[in-house]
Amino acid sequence: MASRTLFIQMIILSSFLLPFSNPADYNYPAVFNFGDSNSDTGGLVAGMGLLVGPPNGHKFFKTSSGRVCDGRLIVDFLMDAMELPFLNPYLDSIGMPSFQKGCNFAASASTILPSHAGSTCPFSFGVQVDQFVRFKTRVLELLPTATANKKIEKYIPVESFFQKGLYMFDIGQNDLTFAFYSKSLDEILLWIPNVLLEFETGIKKLYDQGARNFWIHNTGPQGCLPRNIAEFQTDPSKLDELGCVSFHNEAARVFNLHLHALCERLQNEYADVNVTYVDIFTIKSNLISNHFQYGFKEPIMACCGYGGPPLNYDNRNTCGHTGTSAAAKACSNSSEYVNWDGIHFTEAANQHIASQILTGKYSDPPVSDEMPFLLKI
Repeated sequence: MASRTLFIQMIILSSFLLPFSNPADYNYPAVFNFGDSNSDTGGLVAGMGLLVGPPNGHKFFKTSSGRVCDGRLIVDFLMDAMELPFLNPYLDSIGMPSFQKGCNFAASASTILPSHAGSTCPFSFGVQVDQFVRFKTRVLELLPTATANKKIEKYIPVESFFQKGLYMFDIGQNDLTFAFYSKSLDEILLWIPNVLLEFETGIKKLYDQGARNFWIHNTGPQGCLPRNIAEFQTDPSKLDELGCVSFHNEAARVFNLHLHALCERLQNEYADVNVTYVDIFTIKSNLISNHFQYGFKEPIMACCGYGGPPLNYDNRNTCGHTGTSAAAKACSNSSEYVNWDGIHFTEAANQHIASQILTGKYSDPPVSDEMPFLLKI
């Protein structure tokens, strides 16, 4: 235990040795997003034919929208703040989706590492990056035709958007979640650098494709998700003062420290890039611990679930799917809940998180004096 504490302290110290100094230009013509269910706007549904059924989506879209949420995700609010349209999934082929202002490669259950034990999604981070390369290649092939055909032109980005655009990332949560089913905490802490080496490989591949503006979310307090509490709370001593699983949150903190250090290295290695590291962990932790202050009544219990208090989570009866005994049901007022279905956050929580991101206080480098857009709520 002492060696692990020293290990964590060394990472914390190193993460402050190389402060960012390269300010970014936040007027982006397009956004290219990579991630898991936290930012999936329908990628897994389009790619696997899986159903994300109601009550998902009912809060804003009035129907299931491919998002595992009662309404909008953080990425939706950020796109709105930048006055850009919601991102369409890369694999969505129905209704001629427009990719002129960007494209979403995120897919629910995705991991950074390929073929991760426990994942049901084939679209790992490396696959998403390869999909982007294919997307860019096809766009550049079509551009000469698009110039002559205005009907095509409005659906695809111009070449300069690939360099001037913003590349957003929110992935890694599932790598840690699945790892706890087969590894000890000490094993996970030693394994985390391997996960981030794969992430670094993908980032550098995107850089080689012309990407220069990177917006990277760290991972949230996973020990506070009802699913993880339900499945790993057998020992009360492993829960913190909020009732969250301590080991899961410790792993998330170490993952984030490594991720922060990676962002710093990338910023210092490439003089022509802008890397913004966003501390989602702190934002979500503050929301959970101070939920009453922000207008929420339930910080941890799932709104849409089965089983009732204290968690309202049963992995046999999940939101949007019919379980073995009874279907999960949604609460009457999801805006009072932080958690939607045991894993994902409600639209109200996502809106709060986005508003905190847009203050710039949780970013490195801070962006409060540079960000020209405000969240429209």
